[in-house]
Amino acid sequence: QVQLVESGGGLVQAGGSLRLSCAASGRTFSMWHMGWFRQAPGKEREFVAAISRNGIVTNYADSVKGRFTISRDNAKNTVYLQMNSLKPEDTAVYSCAADPRSLYDPDPVSYNYWGQGTQVTVSS
Repeated sequence: QVQLVESGGGLVQAGGSLRLSCAASGRTFSMWHMGWFRQAPGKEREFVAAISRNGIVTNYADSVKGRFTISRDNAKNTVYLQMNSLKPEDTAVYSCAADPRSLYDPDPVSYNYWGQGTQVTVSS
């Protein structure tokens, strides 16, 4: 049974920062590419960032490039999303996901495992 548990969400003012964490169960974490997605009210789930199994290669949505950084610690079975210069439009439920068909596939359907999500709210 694979479990992904996110933490670190909250309320922050525009321009502020948050760091999300996603802890994974099981011994196969290092075999998966990992990704972060977000879903705002009334909108479809959208790709945010992805990271390769070894943490060397990353991929970002244009909307967060230069502001967000994805990283991972395979010894801790954890993937992170450092979010800086936050904007009100970044407000959403953020979910981590595991094991996509491809590191560069932004389609949520590509991912096999999902966490429950954590709310991020950015006030103006």
